[in-house]
Amino acid sequence: MNRNELFTLAENWFAKQNWKAFAFQKQTWTAYLQGKHGLLNAPTGSGKTYALWVPIVLDYIKNNPDYKTKHKKGLKAIWITPLRALSVEIAQSATRFAEEMGTSLTVGIRTGDTSQKERAAQKRQMPDLLITTPESLQLLLASKNYDKTFKDLNAIVIDEWHELLGTKRGVQVELGLSRLKTISKNLKIWGISATIGNLQQAREVLLGPNSEAFNNSELIRAKLNKKISVKSIIPKKMEKFPWRGHLGLHLIDEVVPIIKASKTTLLFTNTRSQCELWFQKLLNKYPEFAGEMAMHHGSINKETRLWVEQAIRDETLKAVVCTSSLDLGVDFAPVETIIQIGGPKGVARFIQRAGRSGHQPGKESVIHFLPTHAIELIEAAALQKAVKETVVEDRIPYLQSFDVLVQYLTTLAVSNGFFPANIYREIKSTFCFQELTEDQWKWVLNFITKGSQSLQAYDEYKKVEIEENGKFKVNDRGVAMRHRLQIGTIVSDAVLTVKYMKGGYIGSIEEWFISKLKPGDVFTFAGRNLELVRIKNMQVIVKTSKQKTSRVPSWQGGRMAFSAQMSELLREEMYEAAASMELPSSSVRSSELKALRPIFKRQIRESIIPKSEEFLIETFKTREGYHAIFYPFEGRFVHEALGSLLAYRISLLTPISFTLAFNDYGFELLSDQEIDMEQVLDNDLFSFDFLMDDLYKSLNASEMARRKFRDIAVIAGLVFTGFPNKLIKTKHLQSNSQLLFSVFKDHEPENLLFLQAYRETFEHQLEEGRLRLSLERIAKQQIIWKQCEKPTPFSFPIITDRLREKLSSEKLEDRIRRMLKQLEK
Repeated sequence: MNRNELFTLAENWFAKQNWKAFAFQKQTWTAYLQGKHGLLNAPTGSGKTYALWVPIVLDYIKNNPDYKTKHKKGLKAIWITPLRALSVEIAQSATRFAEEMGTSLTVGIRTGDTSQKERAAQKRQMPDLLITTPESLQLLLASKNYDKTFKDLNAIVIDEWHELLGTKRGVQVELGLSRLKTISKNLKIWGISATIGNLQQAREVLLGPNSEAFNNSELIRAKLNKKISVKSIIPKKMEKFPWRGHLGLHLIDEVVPIIKASKTTLLFTNTRSQCELWFQKLLNKYPEFAGEMAMHHGSINKETRLWVEQAIRDETLKAVVCTSSLDLGVDFAPVETIIQIGGPKGVARFIQRAGRSGHQPGKESVIHFLPTHAIELIEAAALQKAVKETVVEDRIPYLQSFDVLVQYLTTLAVSNGFFPANIYREIKSTFCFQELTEDQWKWVLNFITKGSQSLQAYDEYKKVEIEENGKFKVNDRGVAMRHRLQIGTIVSDAVLTVKYMKGGYIGSIEEWFISKLKPGDVFTFAGRNLELVRIKNMQVIVKTSKQKTSRVPSWQGGRMAFSAQMSELLREEMYEAAASMELPSSSVRSSELKALRPIFKRQIRESIIPKSEEFLIETFKTREGYHAIFYPFEGRFVHEALGSLLAYRISLLTPISFTLAFNDYGFELLSDQEIDMEQVLDNDLFSFDFLMDDLYKSLNASEMARRKFRDIAVIAGLVFTGFPNKLIKTKHLQSNSQLLFSVFKDHEPENLLFLQAYRETFEHQLEEGRLRLSLERIAKQQIIWKQCEKPTPFSFPIITDRLREKLSSEKLEDRIRRMLKQLEK
């Protein structure tokens, strides 16, 4: 069949579904059938799945003219998805098209949820089309004779590539692809990505810089011009001193009419604890929602999550309170309305969430923005601009991730073994390891065979043997089994399962939260108040509690920070706000800036709103001590580093100690003695000279690198996390990895994994690049120091954030009410 005949088959099928193929879908089909590789940039809900399943099946029809009567079994295509939740729907789409085209192609799923029985069946006979995750692909590479499994592989599709790109799972994919390119001679590699700032680089990382695949590839963009409408929920009464403590719950009554007017509403929260709180409070205040409202986040058990997803499709739920667990591709058209509670901290995340409503080509997406404190309305105004101008973030790829390389080489040694000369060429062809030197390569080989210079005396680190013919191979069955159990790069805190005393699994919770509770304590989880009975064998045994007050679990990943793009948009909006205050209210176009005028007036009365060429510092005294507040508007992580840096530099001038608090707008240094601000300004303490050295000393970088090293040690297999039902406690993992960290620090400071811990701390955790840029910007601004009588509206959220760390939510509300009374005088 020629291409026109193949296209006619597909278009007829589309017509039967009452669909019409988009230009980007046809463009992808053409490129694929021409044997090209590529990256497809398409938003969620635009038909991207069929853009690639269709040509995979058409290509099979083209190469097998008697496909209706004869079928050669074996793996032909792999679809990699970062989320297990997506695999069922992708499988349904593939099965539907393959069957209705009259082929005998089989579709299978292989993820962490796949049963042993199903895996065994796949071992005997692989499906033609396999949907899997990055971890499961590595597990296939760890099985004997994997080269035979993959030899007839024609296509591999990496879905949601933007999600994998800036992570070590992305590095795993790069390494896996470097191997498959060698074994599968006719392999076509395709990625699917939502909009990110660095799409060209995303394609380069996927296909390998300057590779044959990259030179024979296309970047296809779906130009669908999706209309997104952002509506802010503006409080009727504006608090002049905003604070974040109530997580937006004071606006519940504004949200309910929106829920009632829509078929289905998704309420996105930024953290799992906020999700639990909103669900509880909505049900308590509006009991009529019982049975029509559900909750969805990553720690709730799989059955409940799947039930919620199906109920959204069936339109039986009025509202779902959720976290980013519903961000990605779970395809359901019926969602009508999205409410974003609090700033989403990134433009791409906001657009992704908006796209969940009107989740059909051509439909408008509506997203309501609910500020958790008034100043977040500035974020809403900034996001409206970003949506209009499609300003989105870059995803920064990892470089030289030696922990992932060590794991990958052990994987190859566990299965068929490898010859270093061949594999070195493949690894050098990846984006992550393009700068890998011969010396570093020798070090890594030495590490997997001898356990590096300082661990040579211990046999447990000598995992890989060198056979007589020069092949690197794992021959110890125990080593192989432990390695297979630990394949992956997602290292989180140990997770305990939550169960009722009488049986019945509720979900999972992180050990660090549960370790703070004692039997009898009550906590809220999965929408219920539960009393802790005991902890036994990695299980949290609970019973239902009628107690009204309870603790809400928090999770380690809870606090997100602004992206660089979001910070820039926010600053621009802030500068516009300053300018708008010189205009009459009637000529201010933005409803958000108009609503914020009372707060801005109060801010100007006490201090200023900084303009683009100004950098604001406020100082004032309260019962707590002397406060100095700085406003770079750069996001939480940068402020943590900047605050520590400044505190360290001030302490070199005067012996003084500080308490540090920060949010996305600024940071506070609190002390029991007054800072000599003239001295701070005269000594140019915002200089970026000696930045790394001062950061290292100010932040206790060794301690941060030590924590980072735990993850690196787990990924590289230096510490074993335990067997499935007998996981090793986090504190033991931490102490084992700390011991190794100290050994390397004292005896082998050039150890590549040890050095990686510091590099990742500075590059990824402290965002050292962004820190430099913000210091460069401050250097060009005029520093305005305002000595205030009392806290200002801008400083209030930072101060109250610090109090929250110390006080329970009830005491905090009382304390803040008293503070507000003082300020309103």
